[in-house]
Amino acid sequence: MESNNNILPFPNAARGAPAGRRLIPARLKDARAAKRLNQAELGTAIGKTRQAISAYELGEKSPEAATLAAIATVLDQPIAYFTASDRESFGGFGPRFFRATGPETKRRNLMCDAYAGWEVQIARYVDDLVNYPPVVVPSLTPSDPGGGYADEEIEEAAAECRSRWGLGYGPLSNVLALAEGKGIIAVRLRMEGERIEAFSFWNGARPFIFLASEKDSSARARFDVAHEIGHLVLHRGVGQEDIEDPKTLKRIEAEANRFAGALLLPAQSFPNEVFTTRLDAFVELKARWKVAIQAMVYRCKDLGVFDEFQITNLYKQISARKWRTREPLDDPTRYPLEQPKLLRKAVEMVLASGRKRPEDLLVELALAPHVIETLCNLDQGTFSTVEPTPLEPVLK
Repeated sequence: MESNNNILPFPNAARGAPAGRRLIPARLKDARAAKRLNQAELGTAIGKTRQAISAYELGEKSPEAATLAAIATVLDQPIAYFTASDRESFGGFGPRFFRATGPETKRRNLMCDAYAGWEVQIARYVDDLVNYPPVVVPSLTPSDPGGGYADEEIEEAAAECRSRWGLGYGPLSNVLALAEGKGIIAVRLRMEGERIEAFSFWNGARPFIFLASEKDSSARARFDVAHEIGHLVLHRGVGQEDIEDPKTLKRIEAEANRFAGALLLPAQSFPNEVFTTRLDAFVELKARWKVAIQAMVYRCKDLGVFDEFQITNLYKQISARKWRTREPLDDPTRYPLEQPKLLRKAVEMVLASGRKRPEDLLVELALAPHVIETLCNLDQGTFSTVEPTPLEPVLK
């Protein structure tokens, strides 16, 4: 989140607290973005003009007490949120690896930026109280001065990750738990109606992954996590301006896909289990590797297991069986979605230890309870019923 030192004196009657607190325009902007509202829509919701909202966000005008109360209600944040400064982060933001950019996705991406900023602040706040697992995420640079990776480099990068993480060449039992164990902070934030699977970024030396898909397929969601790990490993040196170039974005997305396939389905072992082009055989492989059938077919193409004619025939069979959007074994009751646990355990540990009370977190983070619970993967309304959890991460 961009810092904004523009601050406004705020009438004491509007906050019911001692004088001296100030409205911070950037906080208003972030809360509006999180609700996917533009200035005109927020203005309409509270009976003000777009120009009035713009003036509040530019620091040119201060809202009246009733207006701020209306803003807080519409944006679903406590009034204290709008008068509290952003908390510390781990450092500067790297680029956010959204899979699409441009005017049609701007509002969605701004929403994601707002939630990313809040997640970083929560994680940094908790970092003062617990020890997260150390970050063990290789950061690589392509040999090509133009910035692109050769296929062999991507395969080697995935193999290096498996080697450094002591994984061998078999199926991965839980990809999200693996990521969190290597110091990546993950959050699952379901964004209804938005065509976004996931995005990732570095904040200082700490990597983050957001899972935002409405998918119920565990296999597809696991591929999303591996894809984002690919971005964190391969593309730390990519600039935000590069991502906004469609040609560059297409290339780095293809690289992350190749990495995900190589991480989940190693070249050293997976091809040895593919004996036939019979589509039903891939259902059996899916049960073992927990990877979508379409991703396995594409991996066979990458590795040259089948020729172009065979690959085309397999995709025709997938279409004929209507497996493009839903495949066998996608039932979430049989294969549940992997859930992030690192930040949840950390917050529960802090509360269980007595280091902080639920009300302390609400006051010090100055975010709506449901936002904190969602970003920490806590059950809604559980601030008062926290139970002790195993000591991981470790209390400071």
